[in-house]
Amino acid sequence: MKSTITIGVETASHVAQTVLHRAGVPPGNAAVQTELLIEAELRGRASHGLLRLPRIVERIANGVIDPVTRGESHWKKEALLEVDGMRGLGPVVAFRALEQIGERAAKTGVAAAVIRNNNHIGMLALYAEHVARRGQALIGLSTSEALVHPWGGRRAMLGTNPIAIGVPAEPAPFVMDMATGLISMGKVHDYAHRNLPLEPGWALDAEGEPTVDAQAAKQGAIAPFGQAKGYALGLAFEVLVGSLTASAMGREVQGTLDSTQVCNKGDVFIVMEPASGVGAAVAAYLDEIRRCTPAKADAPVVVPGDGARRRRAANVERGISMATDVWNTLERLAA
Repeated sequence: MKSTITIGVETASHVAQTVLHRAGVPPGNAAVQTELLIEAELRGRASHGLLRLPRIVERIANGVIDPVTRGESHWKKEALLEVDGMRGLGPVVAFRALEQIGERAAKTGVAAAVIRNNNHIGMLALYAEHVARRGQALIGLSTSEALVHPWGGRRAMLGTNPIAIGVPAEPAPFVMDMATGLISMGKVHDYAHRNLPLEPGWALDAEGEPTVDAQAAKQGAIAPFGQAKGYALGLAFEVLVGSLTASAMGREVQGTLDSTQVCNKGDVFIVMEPASGVGAAVAAYLDEIRRCTPAKADAPVVVPGDGARRRRAANVERGISMATDVWNTLERLAA
């Protein structure tokens, strides 16, 4: 059997929504969760794509995801929204919070949501793009289980702690989405599903030794990106999100990679109103960056988000490539 299979986007989306419906997710919530997973696949982020769906179903069955709720919220201050996710589906709670702070930011200039008790919110780029396309800027932060070792350490003690930034521009917004781990643990799982080796320097095994074995790395630790600087940035995000959301930190965080534990990480979104009419200037500057003389003639300079847009356009046409065992599992769950 081939290790990968290519599935049409409509077919993949239909199967994913069927799986969620069978698990008790209402149609609207199922559509939101499916969009997040499918968009991750289209943009080449299989680590945050459909391989996560069987675990979502297990978490619903085990009572640690409420498939119906959209969370509860209240305005702690004029422009600060506190959100209790009520164990809801991560994207469902997150998009509802973005709707609320987007409306408030249109009046106040800036508004933030601090979210706790919510499940994995997935690829942050989609939130950044969503906000930027409606003319506002976004900074998004999230935390995770301790998956990254401190610089100079041999044990996982920090989350991968991603950040996303979205800024309106024409014809497409600027979108940056990156983790502070050198890779995500989802990528390790994806490589394990595909029986692919990791790159040297990406991860340690359970004993703290360097490994290229994806299965061994699942029990070990990911390296921080950028050595000491990336470690410092990831740690800063961990304590910032933890302090704003009163969520767990470090090795106390759980619930995004298992099927039984309540998810206790935190999420923070900040939405801002840009100065009037700057979208064209931002776009012109980004184009100037792209025209920079490349170090290698066959590798033109790009800006964050360019590659994801190209991959998305190509995958819409040719379909989504995924591990065969992942697709077989989804078909069984949908049957």
